[in-house]
Amino acid sequence: MSAQRHELHLLTGSYALDALADDEQADFEQHLARCLSCAEEVTGLRETAARLALATAVTPPPELRSRVLTAALRTRQLSPPGRSRQARAGQRHGLRRLSAARAGLTAGVLTLAAAVAFLLVTQLSTNSQLQQARASNGAIAAVLAAPDARIESVPATVGGTVTAVMSLRDGEAVVTTADIPSPPRARVYQLWVMTASGAARSAGLLTLTSTGSAVPVLASGVLPGDQLGITVEPAGGTAQPTTTPVVIMPVTA
Repeated sequence: MSAQRHELHLLTGSYALDALADDEQADFEQHLARCLSCAEEVTGLRETAARLALATAVTPPPELRSRVLTAALRTRQLSPPGRSRQARAGQRHGLRRLSAARAGLTAGVLTLAAAVAFLLVTQLSTNSQLQQARASNGAIAAVLAAPDARIESVPATVGGTVTAVMSLRDGEAVVTTADIPSPPRARVYQLWVMTASGAARSAGLLTLTSTGSAVPVLASGVLPGDQLGITVEPAGGTAQPTTTPVVIMPVTA
């Protein structure tokens, strides 16, 4: 069933993640062509999703390449379906004339993708830390796809930009950064949810990549009237903020 016109504005997050059904996508794309605010929001959500994906990407182990090539050379290929016996016989005769190196190379090319997928699944499925990361990434993706998801960006006083994708329906926000400088030695960036009454609750530490992008942090229990703040704290973090925030982002309804 097609989405009603008043519901289309709520589909920006789902569209940015390619999570709409065909009829909803068609309706939303027609709406997107004439709605500047939705177009800008989709662009922002896609950029944030790309940064989140890059920040949480897993570097394959150094030995993966040799394992893939070894598996590719040892994997036998199946004949294409529907070939006649005579054609298969001719194919076998032709293949026997190939050198062993040529045959090995052909097998490697044809099975490379399958071998990579198999080995990656094996590697990841035995790593409990990555399983926990998947769960965290699932929660982050849920915020990005929330019907009321919206994106806010503010500059940091130390340089760079802090971006948050918020879903007030779920009371959650995903926070990341771009081009923010590394903190001083033995210091870390710490994210806080600050209430209107002045209380502050830690949402976690920001881990920066070499490009100044932070691994996304999920803040829960975020309500209208709160503020998202980032301070520079001693390594390991603190129970309460001890420095002036380098970022303050109001949470508005």
